[in-house]
Amino acid sequence: MLIDTHAHLDDDRFKDNLPALLDRATAAGIERILTIGIDAATSAAAVRLAEQHPILRAVVGIQPNHVAEIRPGDWEKILELAERSCVVALGETGLDRYWDRAPFPSQEEWFARHLHFARQKKLPVVIHCRDAEADVVRMLRAEFDVHGPIKGVMHSFAGDVGTMRACLEMGLHISFAGMLTFKNNIALRQVAGEVPLDRLLVETDSPYLTPVPHRGKCNEPAYVAHTAACLAEVFGIAAAAVAEKTTRNARALFGLSETG
Repeated sequence: MLIDTHAHLDDDRFKDNLPALLDRATAAGIERILTIGIDAATSAAAVRLAEQHPILRAVVGIQPNHVAEIRPGDWEKILELAERSCVVALGETGLDRYWDRAPFPSQEEWFARHLHFARQKKLPVVIHCRDAEADVVRMLRAEFDVHGPIKGVMHSFAGDVGTMRACLEMGLHISFAGMLTFKNNIALRQVAGEVPLDRLLVETDSPYLTPVPHRGKCNEPAYVAHTAACLAEVFGIAAAAVAEKTTRNARALFGLSETG
């Protein structure tokens, strides 16, 4: 069994075929999928989906590229949604220097706010980082130095070994998506091989980052098996061993049971 720890199932591309997509995920051995919010509206949608489909759990928060769009009442909505029993983490939050959609100081402010509330609620954080590794590590280090280990995951990790080790030292898990399978992504596979198996997670980030051999198609949770198979090759172990380790890690981090 596998757990897709990051998908955006409220995306319009899934609007008309979500039941079939979830059936394919179940057939592929996926036992749980976390559907992720990126603002107040998509966080509410994630919760609705999780309450409708037993295989789903929700993650709620405001993604860094969307903090400039926050309206009065949005954060209060996130806080309210976080109380629902289907919500297992806060995010995705973090920092992004690739896109120029939100002032960086605002991103930092909201990242700090997510970290503070997650610790208050004893929820893990799902962290987005794009071209901002040094900044993310700096803010996480400030949090860690005051409050101790940080419960959460660096989602769709694409950083270097130094960033990975710094995040592990602060208590975080490392999750890999379909980009790990891309032919030319040798450096990322080398980084993945340095992650301890007990801190490793897998995800699709669907509908994005479709893994080989499905590149060019819309990504979906069933395809997380290809990323797990790639990790098995990296570590030189059976795919079943990667599935067992990553599923155990995801259950522990997000408080997931085997049956519900």
